[in-house]
Amino acid sequence: MKNNTINKKEIEKFSKIAEEWWNPNGKFKPLHKFNPIRISYIKENIIETFKLDKTKNPLKKVRILDIGCGGGLLSEPMSRLGANVTAIDASEKNIQVAKLHAKQNNLKIDYICASPEKLTNEKKFDVILNMEIVEHVEDINLFLKSCSKLLRKNGIMFVATLNKTLKSYLFGIVGAEYILRWLPIGTHEWEKFVKPDDLISIQKKNDLDLNKIDGMKFNLFTDEWKISNDKSVNYIAKFIKN
Repeated sequence: MKNNTINKKEIEKFSKIAEEWWNPNGKFKPLHKFNPIRISYIKENIIETFKLDKTKNPLKKVRILDIGCGGGLLSEPMSRLGANVTAIDASEKNIQVAKLHAKQNNLKIDYICASPEKLTNEKKFDVILNMEIVEHVEDINLFLKSCSKLLRKNGIMFVATLNKTLKSYLFGIVGAEYILRWLPIGTHEWEKFVKPDDLISIQKKNDLDLNKIDGMKFNLFTDEWKISNDKSVNYIAKFIKN
């Protein structure tokens, strides 16, 4: 088994466009559109699971690890909600962009260039975010095992990814990359997409039980993402560590 989950080709691909992270009309435009639904889903589920107060800083003192954080598109909103955020990415360039943006916005986020198996952390995290990352890693089994080790008992791990279906190939690759040009061509490889059942069985081996799973669907008419029962393309799963 490999002792490393970093896929160099993937890192180079995202490092090349690192300057674009915070441009809402740039290469990461789809993620900017995706962000509001991700933020509200994560926030609501953390509040509900940990029975938190919904007032001013609802995620106050919640220790979050954002894995594959890119330029910090999710780390910053979590920090603004009061969470204590550590964010890691295997691309040094992404981390530099994220650090600079957080500094400009006076946000205290601990950005580290690392992959989960290389992260040494004394204190375990309450929440781990694996958003749109598992389809880019070298070894998903080792990756999720390493993530599980960083999560405390009864902690939450969110995983958002693409299902491995004909529909996901048509929508996620042919449609999004070639026809609509939402994403640079080559952003995704269908072989690396993950079926929910496969994800659930890998997580079970790592003491993580499925709590809930939802589809995420883009509405072309309203130009926004919605939580849906349709998991055939994008889905998000919430696991609790037992």
